[in-house]
Amino acid sequence: MYPLGSLLVSVAKVLSILLTIYQYIVLGAVIVSWVNADPHNPIVRFLRQSTEPIFRPIRNLMPRAMFRTGIDFTPLIVFLAIVLVQNFVISLMIHYGQKLMVAG
Repeated sequence: MYPLGSLLVSVAKVLSILLTIYQYIVLGAVIVSWVNADPHNPIVRFLRQSTEPIFRPIRNLMPRAMFRTGIDFTPLIVFLAIVLVQNFVISLMIHYGQKLMVAG
C-alpha cells in the first residue's frame, strides 16, 4: 500500500498547487475587471477565458437581487470554494495517503 499512499499524497499536493495558481488567476481577473483593461490584450483574454467557465454557472445560481448592488460576489464564492477544497478534501487525501504509507 506504500506506493498507493505516496501517489495519493503527491496528487493531493499537486492539486493544492493548481488550486493556489487558480486563486491567483481569479485575483487577476478581479483586478482586471476593476481597471477596465483592454479586452484584446492576451493576458486579459486568458484571465477571462480561465475564469468565465467557473463564474458563469455560479452567477446563474445566484439570486438576481445580488446583482443590483453593483458588486460581483462570484469571485468571493470561488475563493471560498477553493479554500474549502484545500482545507477539507486535500487534507483528507493527505491524511489518508499517510495512513496508507504507514500501513504498507
